[in-house]
Amino acid sequence: MSFWVLLAVLGAAFLHALWNALIKLGTSKIGAMVILSVAEIPIGLAIAASRPLPAAEVWPWVIAAGCTHFFYKTFLTFAYDRGDLSRVYPIARGAAPMIVALVGAALLSDAITTMQYAGIGLLAAGIALMARGVFTDGESRKLLPFALGSAVATAAYTLIDGLGARVSGDAVAYVAWVFVVDGLIFTLGMTALRGRSVYPSSPKAWAMGSFASLASYGAYAISIWAMTIAPIAVVAALRETSILFAVLIGWLWFGERMTRDKALAAVMIVAGVITTRL
Repeated sequence: MSFWVLLAVLGAAFLHALWNALIKLGTSKIGAMVILSVAEIPIGLAIAASRPLPAAEVWPWVIAAGCTHFFYKTFLTFAYDRGDLSRVYPIARGAAPMIVALVGAALLSDAITTMQYAGIGLLAAGIALMARGVFTDGESRKLLPFALGSAVATAAYTLIDGLGARVSGDAVAYVAWVFVVDGLIFTLGMTALRGRSVYPSSPKAWAMGSFASLASYGAYAISIWAMTIAPIAVVAALRETSILFAVLIGWLWFGERMTRDKALAAVMIVAGVITTRL
């Protein structure tokens, strides 16, 4: 992986942490996620209009990605209803690279070195330490099944997107159509489950949700592009530096406690990123 691809993936990690913070900031997490999903549709269509239509063999990957994103968003919003950004985010994102690495080693042709796997393992250890407060600081354990469900969905769509973008040959167009399908599935699904009351009425909520959607697209598109030229498991691991950004946002923006364990975990995460580069 080149230095510029590394910087691009780290930028995507920040954008991912940012849009999650914006969702967490909303009074209704489901409502904020619905706004984000509604905004995804015109964003995706606008970008897709400038690209050739994907070939027939690409559409199953697009639909599969949209379905897994529905579960990812649902589990994530339920988890944020029950826990802090700096706890939910590490758990939700932390288990995914391990699943991707294990499945990728078994099913994909990507060449992952021993040092890179060591880096992924160190990254995972830092993430586990970051999430330890669920048990030691008296936080609600009800967030755990939803955060872990989000992690499984993240691993699934990471593999689907990496392979789908390669089949497509056009990462930009692929991501654009995934945005459209994802936005439609989540919006229609939540409307069916919750009714029209799921839509917030505040203009500020719509503006914030739309901005979150733009940040989400930037994070998503950069990551998918990187997966077309670098090993999927390594890109997925580097994306998890978004946990460091999320912890800093939680501390500086939301006033969440910065404990010794959080600081140590942040150092371990950075060390894991460096190790994956060796």
